Amino acid sequence: MKKPVWLKPLLFVVLLAPMTVLAISWIRLLSGTDVPALTADPVAETTRVLGEWSLRSLLAALAVTPVARLTGWTPILTARRMVGLIAFSYVLVHWSFWMWLDLAWSPAELAKEIAKRRYVLFGMAGFLCLLSLAITSTRGWIRRLGARRWQSLHRLVYVAGAAGCIHYAMLVKGNQAAPKIYLLILAMLLAARYLPQRRRRSVPAAAKAPVQAPPRNMTRNAIATSASDIPNI
Repeated sequence: MKKPVWLKPLLFVVLLAPMTVLAISWIRLLSGTDVPALTADPVAETTRVLGEWSLRSLLAALAVTPVARLTGWTPILTARRMVGLIAFSYVLVHWSFWMWLDLAWSPAELAKEIAKRRYVLFGMAGFLCLLSLAITSTRGWIRRLGARRWQSLHRLVYVAGAAGCIHYAMLVKGNQAAPKIYLLILAMLLAARYLPQRRRRSVPAAAKAPVQAPPRNMTRNAIATSASDIPNI
């Protein structure tokens, strides 16, 4: 199936639009222009928006493979790594913004926050999971770790998703509808991931092909296909 050339640019623009709007709003704010969208507390509003889009883009990355399976439209798999890296970009900016303006980049203050606030603990757990996945997202790391170990490591993306949902739920005061929706979506994506796996386990062992590390001359798309069960972040 021919890969649509518009797919990646479209997803790139759509997913990064909120961050672009925030950047423009801050430029206007710092230049002395009133920006109603940032409300009375620009720092809190920016942190909130970045956090919500971190979770949305991460769930979008997790949804790529189930969508490809359900629709049969496999070209979308080529955008999975990009969507995952955009999710990590949101998480990194969200974390950096908080570390800079709330903690002044102090490791000691960070340790105190982790010990004192459970939502910070879950947020840091999710951030560290995604950091490890972003570092090992290249073809070189797939070769170093081997396909099986690489896939096992990248299952941490579901841990990161759960930690992010819990982090968000603990922060939201009052109406918990949005956190519950995100948790429901995550649960559905987990089911889409593991139910096909359980069906595959019912196949006799002799019929299963062994998982091997990709050869050095393997193309990017072939590697992406070999790891199609896990969002390549």
